[in-house]
Amino acid sequence: MPTLFAAFRQSLRGGYSWASLRGDLAAGITVGIIAIPLAMALAIAVGVAPQHGLYTVLVAAPLIALCGGSRFNISGPTAAFVVILLPITQQFGIGGLLLCTVMAGVILIALGLLKAGRLIEFVPYPVTLGFTAGIGIVIATLQVKDLLGLHLATQPSHYLQQLQLLVETLPGLQLGDSLVALASLGVLLLWPKLVPRVPGHLAALAVGALLGVLLERGGLSVATLGERFSYSVDGVNYPGIPPFLPTFAWPWQLPGADGQPLVLSFELIHQLLAPAFAIAMLGAIESLLCAVVADGMTDSKHDPNAELLGQGIGNLLAPLFGGITATAAIARSAANVRAGARSPLAAIIHAGVVLAAILFLAPLFSYLPMAALAALLLMVAWNMSEAHHVVHTLRIAPRGDVLVLLTCLLLTVLFDMVLAVGVGLLLAAGLFIKRMSELTDTSNLPRHAYQALNDLPEHVLALAIRGPLFFGAAERTLGALRRLDPHIRVVILDLSAVPMLDMTALAALHSIVLEYRRHGIALIISGASPSLRLKLRRAGLQSAHDRLSYARDLRRARTICEVWGAVG
Repeated sequence: MPTLFAAFRQSLRGGYSWASLRGDLAAGITVGIIAIPLAMALAIAVGVAPQHGLYTVLVAAPLIALCGGSRFNISGPTAAFVVILLPITQQFGIGGLLLCTVMAGVILIALGLLKAGRLIEFVPYPVTLGFTAGIGIVIATLQVKDLLGLHLATQPSHYLQQLQLLVETLPGLQLGDSLVALASLGVLLLWPKLVPRVPGHLAALAVGALLGVLLERGGLSVATLGERFSYSVDGVNYPGIPPFLPTFAWPWQLPGADGQPLVLSFELIHQLLAPAFAIAMLGAIESLLCAVVADGMTDSKHDPNAELLGQGIGNLLAPLFGGITATAAIARSAANVRAGARSPLAAIIHAGVVLAAILFLAPLFSYLPMAALAALLLMVAWNMSEAHHVVHTLRIAPRGDVLVLLTCLLLTVLFDMVLAVGVGLLLAAGLFIKRMSELTDTSNLPRHAYQALNDLPEHVLALAIRGPLFFGAAERTLGALRRLDPHIRVVILDLSAVPMLDMTALAALHSIVLEYRRHGIALIISGASPSLRLKLRRAGLQSAHDRLSYARDLRRARTICEVWGAVG
């Protein structure tokens, strides 16, 4: 594939020094430390064992770094996918989730090959801000259970039902889990201000684990990762995550929601197609936005189509080794740049840090409190929601954009992100069409302002259309051409300020020309660009003696009137 290793080659083109290597090492280690707890917490949030998040970083991150179009993107599990992946896991199990990720990878590769990387620029900011804020609210709500140590009999799929169940079970909160959550949140809030060089995630989990041990000794129970998750070797169960590398397995050989291996069928593919498309679209949006942020921080330029290809390859292959959906993470990529990254090698090193953690630190992860991991995700959700941007947008944005933002936010929370983005795009498109149509109008040309129009007789009317002639404005704008005084015999129509016209406008103009012919009215189209004249002639509006003609400008239009005998 021609884009394979393109980003890596680009990073070496200007020379790779020892200083560059030191920067990549420092960045890779820093981001790797950040990624370890996040990957586990996000895997738990989507309903799978924590090791699947680590496997995602281990496999997808280096593949995407080598094959993608951004030198600084760091890929792995991200919070944005929680609202899409959790329902898939609940309905189809781990096998269905991994199969859906493979399908999303195929879609991303197709988008990259079709050079659809620039299409992401057509997603309006209020739509993106609305659904990301909504996702943040949903993720925060999902963490309440582990933050407070609540025991839920079921996990409702609808947000309002989730809130109702949380309120009902609130009296059963566990003091130990709540204290650990408060301590972890406190560290996450204060640590970056006190010790900015050390990742706050690591400090918060260390404080949470230490406090959890002390509370357990004091008689207060604290739920840990080792109590919640386990793995089996030769029929013997062990707490926590396995301290060895993942093995290859086809997704349909893994358990579904009922614990039995999936049966690969056309019906299963059909059921997973819509969520796979949603995963691909969200992955494309988040990855390309992340690349834009990295470009702004490093004064570099990414290749959007290569980035889609890289994301597709990573999501196609990672699920074969137990990895869940991956995409570029804005926070980790920004940390990568700030830590001194120079090339995609930093992302590969960050995967190596995760590999070392799996092999040598896996037993220690069993002591991590679930409340501390939930606190970590709560901070991720808060940062993702960008509440200050939402409030600022609500204050300064036009009413239409506010409506789009709030619609996307509410639909994401109450229903799902796919519906929110679809409705948001339709609403934004409708508002854009309305605004554009208001820019197009038809007006009389004042004769005193144009020398070519001086002394024209009363039966010659000069009109001008300004703005794009498309379906949203054609009927209203061209309607003025039908409302003529009975004595009008020639109409000069100036199109010099019309940048484009579509089929609706062509059909309307064709209808007007036929109507003019029936009433003996001649039409002169003036100032149309060559492309517009070509469109008009292809639509059947050919020049006809004394009926229809084209003029370069108003002076030539007057000459045509004189030739026709309309001026004299």
